Amino acid sequence: MSMSRSVLHAVLVAVVGSFLVGGPASAQKFSITSPDVHAGGKIAAAQVFSGMGCTGKNISPALEWHGAPATTKSYAVTVYDPDAPTGSGWWHWVVYNIPASVTKLAAGAGDASKNLMPSGAVQGNTDFGTAGYGGPCPPAGDKPHHYHITVYALDTDKLDIPAGATAAYVGFNLHGHTLAKASLVALYGR
Repeated sequence: MSMSRSVLHAVLVAVVGSFLVGGPASAQKFSITSPDVHAGGKIAAAQVFSGMGCTGKNISPALEWHGAPATTKSYAVTVYDPDAPTGSGWWHWVVYNIPASVTKLAAGAGDASKNLMPSGAVQGNTDFGTAGYGGPCPPAGDKPHHYHITVYALDTDKLDIPAGATAAYVGFNLHGHTLAKASLVALYGR
């Protein structure tokens, strides 16, 4: 390749690459925030599980997200602990089929009895064996675990998932439909 063709090729790769990954002309970056849980911070007792030796209040955190792709048709939210001593981590919360018009969840939305989830949203089973939010409760004496709170922007308005599906099954379907995702990671140990 000649020098001028090389330069032209490099410029084209840079320009095309900036469009594909959201260069300077793109919308704001997809992000998630919470007034209850802060990236890199310690998770408060209000969000900690109540049971299995933990004495928290088990309230799902308020979440808000911004900057999703314009083609987003629905959202999903997960809370996952990769440090759990199970060989496969621990799923603490799985919510999907959140309408594209919704960009936040209220504190406590993970408790089905409070009816705070948007219409159409489904809470999948966690590794506690039930649907709904189950807060952090790592084994006593373990180093603090990392809790990944992730919102997924999806290319479908509904994931057709059978009732009682595992979190891993939901995760498989999420990854097949993800346009973008945003995470915050917080810690908890006891």
